[in-house]
Amino acid sequence: MSAVPSIDLQAWFHGDDRDRAEVAARVDQALQTAGFLLVTGHEVSTELRDATRSVAREFFALPEETKQRYATAVGGRGWLPPGAEANGYAEGTPTPPDMKESFTAACDTPTGDPAVDAEWFAPNVWPDAELPRMRDVVGEYLDEMHALSDELMALCAVALGLDVDYFEPFLSEPTYGFNINWYPPLTSVGPAADGQFRIGPHTDFGTVTVLDREPGLGGLQIYTQDGQWVDAPYDPAAFTINIGDLMARWTGDRWRSTRHRVLPPSPDAPSEDLVSLVFFYEANHDAVVESMAPPIGRRSYPPTNWGQYLKEKLAAISVG
Repeated sequence: MSAVPSIDLQAWFHGDDRDRAEVAARVDQALQTAGFLLVTGHEVSTELRDATRSVAREFFALPEETKQRYATAVGGRGWLPPGAEANGYAEGTPTPPDMKESFTAACDTPTGDPAVDAEWFAPNVWPDAELPRMRDVVGEYLDEMHALSDELMALCAVALGLDVDYFEPFLSEPTYGFNINWYPPLTSVGPAADGQFRIGPHTDFGTVTVLDREPGLGGLQIYTQDGQWVDAPYDPAAFTINIGDLMARWTGDRWRSTRHRVLPPSPDAPSEDLVSLVFFYEANHDAVVESMAPPIGRRSYPPTNWGQYLKEKLAAISVG
């Protein structure tokens, strides 16, 4: 089996109990070893993925003074300018700022509690004047990612030998984040500084991450169990899935929250620019996660309040 296997979800969606169990077993194995997998048969249309990437490119092509109207800080909603984020800080490694800019959105479904909604479910920010279709296109993509992530969490439950609905109480009003990352070409940003990346080495923070990426010489790399950085496999039909720190803690380190990075632009491809669509699924803002006991878990962590944990992580990667 490949270090990062490709798993067809059609057997999960439409198979019998035995088919679903086989898919779940493969997911468990992948997350114990690589912490990453590819999924095909996810039933998210190519047209929607293409439309989301297309409107994103239109946004990033806007003049900087126009994008500045939508500027935000790490953890906010809108345009994250170049130099705002350094993901390497999340693991305590001082690095130069990441060589990217992002458009960020998040869950904006109100709970009815004004204080909670203001902190966790504020309205997203959209460039309606310049790109009126962006709100609808990205909004539809977010709905599809939310639904797929719920399905992945059900699959994770079965992979752990739990009831299929085990995680549902923790996902009744979940937070999630969505970054559209634009990695500009070398011709635009110039050579990387020492230790600088498009995204510095880090692990993700939440439960599952669903990534729609483009291949490139300055693309995604994964840190293997034997301490090597390797290029992530790519399949245009697939999403790249990995788990974050919260899920690793939840499973008592049965599953790996794997370090990864995005290489700086390569001198061998000076005009290469890439757009990644990154959906970070999380949990209810007030969820308290406790490590699963053996035989599932292998290490016990103190109970983790998801909202507080996320705020600490976001503060760590903010520049300035």
